[in-house]
Amino acid sequence: MVDEGHIVANHTNHHYSMPSVTYSTDVFNKELTDVEDKFKELTGKDMPKFFRPPMGQYSEKSLAMTKDLGYKTVFWSFAYGDYEPSNQPSPYEGKKNILDHLHDGSILLLHAISKTNADILGEVIDEARKSGYEFYLLP
Repeated sequence: MVDEGHIVANHTNHHYSMPSVTYSTDVFNKELTDVEDKFKELTGKDMPKFFRPPMGQYSEKSLAMTKDLGYKTVFWSFAYGDYEPSNQPSPYEGKKNILDHLHDGSILLLHAISKTNADILGEVIDEARKSGYEFYLLP
């Protein structure tokens, strides 16, 4: 993914709700630093300092602790039930749902384990571009 030019950001090692681990700075930090270390081991590069909290769950304290580690937290404006491989929407439903929710500044949460997403992503991008949308990497 890195070789293809994608930004690979942090999503934690164990996918905990991060507010639930703010009781321990060590536990909290390790969730992110373990991923950073593995990323460095695999790519030879430092991980970009972007973070998406698992399940979108956060608290003021978890946001502050993430910021203390140098991360910018990025949320999404659209998500749908694409995370269960055995319960996928049809390609028509998935494409319609995604395209119907586009707006300026959209950040789409699409899970890579979704066969539907894999099948429709090219069409979604083409349709979005035809509608005047552009895609950008995080700064």
